[in-house]
Amino acid sequence: MGNKILGLRTTIYSVSDITAAKLWYAKVFETQPYFDQPFYVGFDIGGFELGLQPGEPGNDKKESVVAYWGVKEIHKEYNRFIEAGATEYEKPTEVGEGIIVATLKDPWNNIIGLIFNPHFKLSRLIE
Repeated sequence: MGNKILGLRTTIYSVSDITAAKLWYAKVFETQPYFDQPFYVGFDIGGFELGLQPGEPGNDKKESVVAYWGVKEIHKEYNRFIEAGATEYEKPTEVGEGIIVATLKDPWNNIIGLIFNPHFKLSRLIE
């Protein structure tokens, strides 16, 4: 019997201005949405879903979960996000065995994680 949990599929960020957020995310992730409606905007990021949903403005978002997006050059990408209007949350830091993680906040106060992990390989084809 195979695994019933197939792996991560979607990360959703709540934004108070979905039109502005769509433009910002398209810029920093260097791709256009494949689904674009007032209630949801979806991007395909390396075969995984990044979604935007309208939400209430505010800075009181919970920080209990962080999704880390894989990158090849973490310092370069971290700086590019900062230049695009993200704010520093945690600078790139090596956490062992050459793995480097960093977090930023988007203009809507969502935490975006970046990770360089030279050891990570998908264990199987994504279904």
